[in-house]
Amino acid sequence: MGDESEFAALVRRLGGPMLRVATSICGDRVVGEDVVQETWVAVVKGLDGFEGRSTLKTWIFSVLVRRAASAVEREGRSVPFTALASAEVEAGESPVEIERFLPADHARWPHHWASPPRPWGPSEQLGSAEVRREIESAVEDLARMQRAVITLRDLTGFTAAETCRLLEMTEGNQRVLLHRARSRVRRRLERYFAGEQR
Repeated sequence: MGDESEFAALVRRLGGPMLRVATSICGDRVVGEDVVQETWVAVVKGLDGFEGRSTLKTWIFSVLVRRAASAVEREGRSVPFTALASAEVEAGESPVEIERFLPADHARWPHHWASPPRPWGPSEQLGSAEVRREIESAVEDLARMQRAVITLRDLTGFTAAETCRLLEMTEGNQRVLLHRARSRVRRRLERYFAGEQR
């Protein structure tokens, strides 16, 4: 990444995904924007320390996740994970609906929805801006760590292993958080397509 045009291209390519991840962790877009800026400054200053043990993208996102976690602490927005889990149970919500997802050993789509909330044509339903807004809103309403995991995995395209490294969590924890997040988004879409209010 020797010249300015390469760096500018990298900023254009990663800027949007970085903002989504930072906002998902921090829970606030303005704080997320600050975190992205801090990350780019740290990347420029620390580029000589990049050892190439991971991809440049993964390294940049690891810097981003650490900066976002620090921002959460600074902003006092941190809620212990155990409190979030117990709140789900107290609210009477089943944290896992395993029958709604394909098994882990599925040849093509492990852990994906077994069937859509209702039959839809991609162009008339998922392609609409209204549905995208509903999905974005559903993701925003998730618990912080669920939001971070689903954003990294499903919106940014990181693998399970990369997500675990970035968020410093076990594979099992990442799987549970992703499953819960997908379940909540699915339930929200089912209500939306059935014409119900949130």
